[in-house]
Amino acid sequence: MDDDSGVSGAAGSVPHVSATAPIEPLRMTAEELLDLPDDGMRRELVEGELLTMTPAGAEHGRVALRVGARILAHVEEQGLGEAYAAETGFVLGRQPDTVRAPDVAFVAADRLPPAGTDGFAELAPDLVVEVVSPSDRATEVASKAEMWLDAGVRLVWVVDPQARLAAVHHPGGLVTVLREDGVLDGEDVLPGFRLPLGSLFR
Repeated sequence: MDDDSGVSGAAGSVPHVSATAPIEPLRMTAEELLDLPDDGMRRELVEGELLTMTPAGAEHGRVALRVGARILAHVEEQGLGEAYAAETGFVLGRQPDTVRAPDVAFVAADRLPPAGTDGFAELAPDLVVEVVSPSDRATEVASKAEMWLDAGVRLVWVVDPQARLAAVHHPGGLVTVLREDGVLDGEDVLPGFRLPLGSLFR
């Protein structure tokens, strides 16, 4: 007689598993990312998936440092908080973990992690600067800016040295494009900060 109960007919038999059943991909945690050996590559996590990128080129690094240096000087002079250099990781989500690292970041004084905190900061910066490399796809850059905003970043500047412009991203989807004669304004996120965009380019 046929048995429709779903119980295996033979004691101790192994249940049948479809060969086409989806396999859950391995997920990495923020702590595992932090423990990876430093081999010169740039790495981030997006929902537990490891992203590996080549080191930045010369022009990318030059522009990122110039923006970061101006921000750092202003932040220290005004006592506004802390500025962070390229490749500083920020945990934007858990289970699965997302860790992103902007080219420059600013965190206001009242939101800073405790002094001496090890590992990645578990917060979204107030301001993020991303410098576009020649190999970057426009869709990827826009997606990363959107991810920063979704995580709570209040202002994102995407600086494109090749096109000699910058895109200013605000929460809610507002994007303003500045040409070379424009000025990056810290608004209420970085009060008093103004940087002529053309000064970043050769």
